[in-house]
Amino acid sequence: MKVILFTIISFLTYQFSISQTEKLIHGRVFSNNYPLNKVEVINKTAKTSTTSNYLGEFSIEVQAKDSLLFFAKDYFFTRLKLTQENIDQNNLVVNMSAKAFELNEVVVTNIKFDPIRISQKDIDATKFAKDNQSLQKYTGVYDGTIANGMDFGRMGKGIFNLFKNDNKDELKKKTSETVFKKLVAASIPRDFFTKELKLKPEEVDLFIDFCDADPRSAKLIENNNILTTMDFLYAKNEMFKKAKSEVQN
Repeated sequence: MKVILFTIISFLTYQFSISQTEKLIHGRVFSNNYPLNKVEVINKTAKTSTTSNYLGEFSIEVQAKDSLLFFAKDYFFTRLKLTQENIDQNNLVVNMSAKAFELNEVVVTNIKFDPIRISQKDIDATKFAKDNQSLQKYTGVYDGTIANGMDFGRMGKGIFNLFKNDNKDELKKKTSETVFKKLVAASIPRDFFTKELKLKPEEVDLFIDFCDADPRSAKLIENNNILTTMDFLYAKNEMFKKAKSEVQN
């Protein structure tokens, strides 16, 4: 009896260990039946990632209940929670929806203008007024000006006003903040913040500013890795929610 019980336990343990072993799963990514190239496929649970090829094909190691995230520029990000059935079939098919681009309204109007007629008298009057402005023409004395020239004094003043309030440290800080926000905008879809981080739409910009204020955001710019950026955003999200609850209380 003990031998039979031991055999059953060993068998169940073996089956459990097999079910917990990562397996390589294959799949394809489409949009309107068109394969998508260079889609970031991220196993959020295992912290691994890969990229689809020009046929939309990808392969990644997974386990049951792992969460796969699919990112592509100009497409809404897609999330898929794997089941054992998905792994056994080993043929994932993921469809991504393209983002809609809003165009400003263009109004085309057919407008006809009456032709402008200029008399010889008007031409002579304009020429006389222009010649009359040149002191050198009638007196032979050069007044130091350039006819129709650029106002370099005004240009210099404008450049001075542009930089007079910014020292090097402040300018470097502003540039760094701008680059971080551009990095987030280029690599992280907008709906990631509302669907994955569970932020309200009106909180997204405030959360990005909250992350931007962290000096560690500069390291993300150096690495430029979407998985590292996501980990940073997940960690900052916990801090953001904690800070928000403290303010409310």
